Amino acid sequence: MSEHRSRSDKAALPPEDVRKLADSVTGPVFLPDEPGYTEQVDGFDRAVEHHPALVVAVENAEDVVTAVRFARDHGLAVAVQATGHGVALPADGNSLFLATRGMDGCQVDPKRRVARLEAGVLWQDVIPVAARYGLAPLNGSAPFVGAVSYTLGGGIGVLSRRHGYAADHVHRIEVVTADGELRVATQEENSDLFWALRGGKGNFGVVTAIEVGLVEVSRLYGGGLFFPAESAREVLHFYSEWAAEMPEEMSSSFFMLNWPDADGVPEELRGRFALHLRLCYLGSPEDGERLVKPLRDLTPTLLDTVADMPYTEVGTIHNDPPTPGSYHINTFQITRFDHDVVDAVLAQVGPGAQSAVALEIRQLGGALARPPKVPNAVAHVEAPFQVYSAGVLGIGEDDAVLADQDRVVAIFEQWSSGTRMLNFMAGIAHTDAAYVSEAYTPEAYARLVALKATWDPGNMFRINHNIPPVPTEV
Repeated sequence: MSEHRSRSDKAALPPEDVRKLADSVTGPVFLPDEPGYTEQVDGFDRAVEHHPALVVAVENAEDVVTAVRFARDHGLAVAVQATGHGVALPADGNSLFLATRGMDGCQVDPKRRVARLEAGVLWQDVIPVAARYGLAPLNGSAPFVGAVSYTLGGGIGVLSRRHGYAADHVHRIEVVTADGELRVATQEENSDLFWALRGGKGNFGVVTAIEVGLVEVSRLYGGGLFFPAESAREVLHFYSEWAAEMPEEMSSSFFMLNWPDADGVPEELRGRFALHLRLCYLGSPEDGERLVKPLRDLTPTLLDTVADMPYTEVGTIHNDPPTPGSYHINTFQITRFDHDVVDAVLAQVGPGAQSAVALEIRQLGGALARPPKVPNAVAHVEAPFQVYSAGVLGIGEDDAVLADQDRVVAIFEQWSSGTRMLNFMAGIAHTDAAYVSEAYTPEAYARLVALKATWDPGNMFRINHNIPPVPTEV
């Protein structure tokens, strides 16, 4: 494939070719300035703006095949988006944009404990279907995220310390590669491609469907403990020791924020700083209550929502806001979480710091550190915790957000493991090859580069956290 045009060029698409494309696909095709174009390209994170040459709202695998062949024949890059949570680079005038939200099929086979998920289906649509049979997917903390993209990026959720990455549970992948062919990738068929897609995400083709294993979970003991500003230091010092003693059936994280005085925010939190400790235990409610009791006894809470719940309510544990916006995100993993780290965290984003960013620290370990039965490209690292910081852009505080994000990086540099999680590398901050390579071991990244050169030598699939098909200095 010839080298692609520069990003500043705009593809000159013959109108007759576009009409033929529109007549050949089931879903609608949109050109710039046509009604519906903007609605299709706008995603959850608006910090990255897309302006592709045309949009195809695909509805089935045949649409994807037709669109990829059109892109191949016209020298276009291919961008793919379900919800836009994991956005990286902008799609420009030399690209074809595949909106996959119309491919929302989900079928569960309870006997085999597997689910077949189409490219645009959301976790919130998968969870209740699996729950009918006492099963659960390895979904993330936010049910409104696309299931396929999340899984191919690795996938860390509240079940992961016990069951590993979502990518570890993929059995089969249906993918349209750069030559416009629909292929199946499994452990036995196209095994190199199967390895690369589970962790390499959209670098090797357009995944139209995956088959994933489900786990037998129908209920859990979980929710949030919200502590006031004056208790933050005491709680986090205690938590750093408590978490180290927890079994892998217990997942936990915390989030610190100056909560807005706004509708939708619980009355107990409005207009005040609060530490949100999120907990999920896969065991009996009695054992869960016993394990959480030391946290409850430590100091009074503002709000306590931890309880036995059906798995269908798992999204209430983190209670992530579903509001689209422009975000600046940082993420990296750290080698320890002790009193020194706690004090550094509080100095930067704790009560009184007036930080323009909010910060989450999530416990890793357990099955996340163990290699899966079927190897994949995800780095199963031993870092015990992950840092995630986010600020909102476009509300008049951009300079403060960027400055505070730089300070977060500087503070944690001494404890950084040098590794990152691809799912959390969303937005405008982590798109070059050096950052992307940190989501993999050096050996895995070298193999991914070689496979990219085999499956997509022209880098058609480059509007993502890109793995170039030639070695890059990192």
